[in-house]
Amino acid sequence: MTLPIYHIDAFADQPFTGNPAAVCPLDTWLPDDVMQAIAGENNLSETAFFIPTQQGFHIRWFTPVTEVDLCGHATLAAAYVLFHCLNIIQDVIVFESKSGILKVSKVGDWLVMDFPAQVPSPCPIPDAIEQAFGIKTIACLKSEDYIIVFEHEADILAACPSLAALKKLDLRGVIITSTSDNYDFVSRFFAPNIGIGEDPVTGSAHTQLAPYWSGKLGKPKLRAKQLSARGGELMCEVVGQRVLISGKAVKYMQGEIVLPF
Repeated sequence: MTLPIYHIDAFADQPFTGNPAAVCPLDTWLPDDVMQAIAGENNLSETAFFIPTQQGFHIRWFTPVTEVDLCGHATLAAAYVLFHCLNIIQDVIVFESKSGILKVSKVGDWLVMDFPAQVPSPCPIPDAIEQAFGIKTIACLKSEDYIIVFEHEADILAACPSLAALKKLDLRGVIITSTSDNYDFVSRFFAPNIGIGEDPVTGSAHTQLAPYWSGKLGKPKLRAKQLSARGGELMCEVVGQRVLISGKAVKYMQGEIVLPF
């Protein structure tokens, strides 16, 4: 049995930047353990699988070690495959997912994802985070992830946390963030609990960051950058209880998976 597979760099306008994701279009679901094995073999932060539905498509995401409820960059990558490789004709794709209905629109060279906002709430700083970073923070919040606010962009760039300490946390991961001279805000994301040391660009993190910074800065539209080694730029807009996250993507590779059945 063979399956098509695409390797897409999301939140990127050229290869070798942004966040790489694998995308596997399916006619019907494979067994969960097979999809997990494929994601482990790909060894990218996420592999997206989707099947057709009456409304559009049903999408699922797997890290190398587990299935997750929401992934932004792999959704962007899946939409890119549908628009640019499989040549669907509509301008809006509707994905069913564990996080509800997600829509992705094509607007020129940009793909615009319509995701639910995950508004973070203030919380005490966990001991594991203080151990992991060892520098002064402005605030700590939590939603799907912990969000640690630092005073300077230089703090974000210089951070070298202990992943072993972060593994002690009870949430998916940790986002660190600050304002920036060149962007409205910058961030980095660490999620060793789900097999991701540092994620290059994390769309789902911005469903939490955009509401926070929109409130702090008093503006609904925000320009953001994730300061990983690969880096990636995003445009965010808070619209009620939703966040519009825009990015570009490029195809790096396509091929086929050979399965022994």
